[in-house]
Amino acid sequence: MEIGKLHIRRSALIKAKPATVWEEFTTFERVSAWLDQGHKLHLFEPRLGGKVEFSVELEGAERYFGGEIIVFEPEKELSIKDDWADKDFAFYASETTFWTFRLSEIKDETLVEIFHHGYERFGDLARQALEDYEIGWDNRHLIKLREIVETQQ
Repeated sequence: MEIGKLHIRRSALIKAKPATVWEEFTTFERVSAWLDQGHKLHLFEPRLGGKVEFSVELEGAERYFGGEIIVFEPEKELSIKDDWADKDFAFYASETTFWTFRLSEIKDETLVEIFHHGYERFGDLARQALEDYEIGWDNRHLIKLREIVETQQ
């Protein structure tokens, strides 16, 4: 999947091969173990065309989002459509964005990157959407993923 210039990227280098890291992307239980760090995973169907559903607390309410898995390449990439269930709660809920998880081998390690992208779709509001997401997103998901993978070895 092509990542546009307006994106958020978080990354972690994990001391394991991509095949080992990818195991943490294979079941609902495994993904929720590292992704439920501020988000809550409700559904994960690990296949092309599968569905993913999350929630997160924003503005004092539980907000639901997710969508279809549009790229599923084991040991390489998982890309998901990101649509908010309540399209009226904020201007950035009106457009589809995307989450892409990429795994790249670097020697005997794996660079895991999460991209939240598609902000170009917001037109004049792209700057504000990008800044809002940038402020609210840290690296705790990938730190937890690294901890899980490296502890199992």
